[in-house]
Order: sequence, then structure tokens, then C-alpha cells
Amino acid sequence: MTITPLMPVYGRCEVEPVRGEGCYLYDAEGREWLDFASGIAVNLLGHSHPHLIGAIQRQAATLMHTSNLYKVPAQAHLAQRLVDLTFADTVFFTNSGAEAIECSVKTARAYHYAHGNPHKYRIITFSNAFHGRTLATISATDQEKLRKGFEPLPDWFKVVPFNDLAAAEAAIDDSVGAFMVEPIQGEGGIRPATPEFLTGLRRLADEHGLLLILDEVQCGVARTGTLFAHEQYGVTPDVMAIAKGIGGGFPVGACLATEKAAAGMVVGTHGSTYGGNPLAMAACEAVLDVVTEPAFLAHVREMSVRFTAALEQMIPNHDTLFESVRGMGLMMGLKLKSDSRAFVSHARSHGILAVAAGDNVVRLLPPLIIEEHHIREAVDKLSAAAAAYTPAAAA
Repeated sequence: MTITPLMPVYGRCEVEPVRGEGCYLYDAEGREWLDFASGIAVNLLGHSHPHLIGAIQRQAATLMHTSNLYKVPAQAHLAQRLVDLTFADTVFFTNSGAEAIECSVKTARAYHYAHGNPHKYRIITFSNAFHGRTLATISATDQEKLRKGFEPLPDWFKVVPFNDLAAAEAAIDDSVGAFMVEPIQGEGGIRPATPEFLTGLRRLADEHGLLLILDEVQCGVARTGTLFAHEQYGVTPDVMAIAKGIGGGFPVGACLATEKAAAGMVVGTHGSTYGGNPLAMAACEAVLDVVTEPAFLAHVREMSVRFTAALEQMIPNHDTLFESVRGMGLMMGLKLKSDSRAFVSHARSHGILAVAAGDNVVRLLPPLIIEEHHIREAVDKLSAAAAAYTPAAAA
């Protein structure tokens, strides 16, 4: 037998963490890394945050799982809290971001079915998007690396260029029922939607009777300095998918919707064995306790300004490698003039973890609890890595 016990679907690097504390990860030999990947925007309170750990421990000792056959008071409480904090009137809890997207897609389909328009089943999505790795969610992107080997895929999506409002409008026909978009593309290279684009999608949705679905799985939950990224655009969605940061490291997600958009989501239309279990709900409540404090969001915005300035000051020292900085809040992208994946791998040997993205961008997604000294340390490590780095020659 040549296959490994773990199905070999990940190209794992050499880092093998066994412990985390604050903004740092450690392996069994005590080697330390500054974690500016945060589990890909998941560990927004860093590692071993006492409030989050305490909430999970207390709930684990009380009740971890029952079933959605029964009432789950923790679900009802968290749903009301999210409704009070957002545009939404109702919430469905999932175990991941991809599941939250699946629920969002079903919500849009059910909405049009309930209104006598089952032919409006297609959703307009955007180039270089990432919405997950289920069959439905890989169908929503034009990224060949995600689709390869799984075709033929469902024809439920029409992919058009990102930030191109005219292309989005031209794609509308009688089969289209919704738009689905990331306010900031993460995997696609930390590419924020322009205000004109996102507000334009809202306008087109209203004019054509479509739903606007926002994928805030990566950019949501305080990552951009507001609770959700769309708040900075003055745009209100009909449906929104969240996950990653909402659990602070515990696997959980949610689909949030208005009463109008959720018209078709009635008993029997959707479900999840583990979705909304009491343990996940406790983790989410603990995260919200922290991130909804006004001082917390102000801190994220302040650290964003300081981190951006520090990166911009660093770039001229390595201008053959680095090109620019972009992003919102602490969802930052460092644009390279060569392959970002190779540099991310190299940077690990200098004690900093980041994530590669499209368009030769290094994603910098630190815990939202960082202080100025973490920023200085990150820039020092990136600068040292850059000084010792020679990009591979172009083929």
C-alpha cells in the first residue's frame, strides 16, 4: 500500500505546530513562528485566548451535542444576537464556510421557487472567486485548479469578471436569481470590491428582483475593522455566509438572511446533524463578547493603519521583490513581482507564517489582538526574508 493513512489532498509544509499562545505557534522542539496566517483568518483572537477557552471548557463539561430534533436554547440565543447585530432576520448554523455558502445558494433557489419562479436558478459569480470546495462551490468559480478533475459540474453559475459592473449587468437573463460575491476576494489575491461595483450590484439586484448574497467567510467578523466588511460600503445584502473567525478556531459557520430572502426556507428544506451544536454556539458567543466591544474594532483599525504604513515603508528597501500593499483592516495583501508561494515558503524559515494567494500576493492575516511590537516583528522578519531571497528565474 502506497497511499498514506491521511488522504493525500494537502501539500503540507514542514511546520508542525503542537502548541499556540497569543500570536505565536510552537512545534515539539520549541521552535517559534509569528502566526500571521491565523489558520487562514480563523484564529482572530490568537491562540489559547482565555475567554474563548473558558467558554468551550464550561460548555464541554455541560452539554456538547444533542440534535436539531430538539430545541437548542444556545442556538436561539446566538441567532438573536446575530440578528440584533446585523441586517438579518434569521440564521441557519453550519459547520463550515462551504456549508454556509451551500445554505445561501439553497436560500436563493428556495426564494424564487416560493415565488413561482423556479426557472431563476442561476447565480452570477465572479472571476477568481473562492467559495469552498464542495461540488456546488467549485462550480461557482472559474479557477481551473479547483475545477480540474470534477467536471462536468452543475451549470448553476455564470462567472463574469470581478469589479466589472457592466459585465454583471450583461449576464442577467431570465434564468438568473442572484449575485454572489466576496466584498474582498481572499484566495483571489486580497482584491477589495470597488464601492461602485458593490453598490451597483445592490442596485441591479433591486431593479431585476434578484438576491444579493455576500460571502464574508474570510473578510467577516471584525477582520476589516467593522463587524462585517459590507458595512464600509453602505450596502445591505439579502443573504450572507460567515464562518472562520466567528468560532475563533472552533469549526462553525452560519447563513444569515432577511425574512424576505428566507421565504422558501421552511421545515424540511435544509438541515445539519452537527450544525448549531451547543459547543459551537458557546465558542461563537465568546468571540462576539470580545469583538463587539467598540474598543476592539477601533484597535483593529488602528493596527491596520500602522501595519500598512510599516509595510509601505519596507517596500522601497526590497523594490525588486515587493510591489504594493492592499486590503482592508487586518486582511492585508503584499503584492510581489514574482511567485508569492515560493516567498511564503521561504519566509517560514525566518519565523513568520503567511498565506499565498492569487495574483502573486502574500496574505497577511494576523490575529486581531496584535500590538505594535508584533507589527515591528513581522516587518523585521519579512524584511530579513526578502534580503535573503532570490526569486526563481522565469521559465
